[in-house]
Amino acid sequence: MFLHKTPSFLFKLYPSLIWRKPTKEKVIYLTFDDGPIPNLTPWVLDVLREFNAKATFFCVGENVQKHPEIFQQIIEEGHAVGNHTFNHLNGWKTPDIDYLRNTLRADEEIRKYTKTDLFRPPYGRIGRQQMKQLGHKRMIMWDVLSGDFSAKLNPERVLSKSIRYTSSGSIVVFHDNLKATQNLKYALPAYLAHFIELGYSFKAL
Repeated sequence: MFLHKTPSFLFKLYPSLIWRKPTKEKVIYLTFDDGPIPNLTPWVLDVLREFNAKATFFCVGENVQKHPEIFQQIIEEGHAVGNHTFNHLNGWKTPDIDYLRNTLRADEEIRKYTKTDLFRPPYGRIGRQQMKQLGHKRMIMWDVLSGDFSAKLNPERVLSKSIRYTSSGSIVVFHDNLKATQNLKYALPAYLAHFIELGYSFKAL
């Protein structure tokens, strides 16, 4: 189970986490989790280039290690990158010391190519002690979750829900992983086209 729109009480419960970026400008912060992978990330980059949109990619360290050329392409095309742990760990199910070590391992891989203080916990699940240990990072959550990863949602619903809940300053999550492929390939171009038609721009965090 998941919610497309993050409940606002979480913003107050965890004020140190970044859920959205309040602004009067027509700006949306698009993010992609789990890549880079050869089967999908280059396609995402092509679509973003077509719409002159910038985004932030929260990358799994293991995938950066396996596909450095794609990771470098993300950076070269002007997108931001962030740490998504080395093995996509669920913080609620991982001992604090193991979670920290895994995140630092991803840092080491990413630092071979660039510097970043952005971090997003996989599944959005992280313990308070883990947050404290990683307090030097900017922890990026979201206020809109596309649901593109769900086999229970058809592409049309992913698109409609994503459009419905997005507003200026929203941080929106899509995924460049295989299970999201069908939904993402339908929803992403249409989502970008919809908001650009309304005068919005897409920026990296």
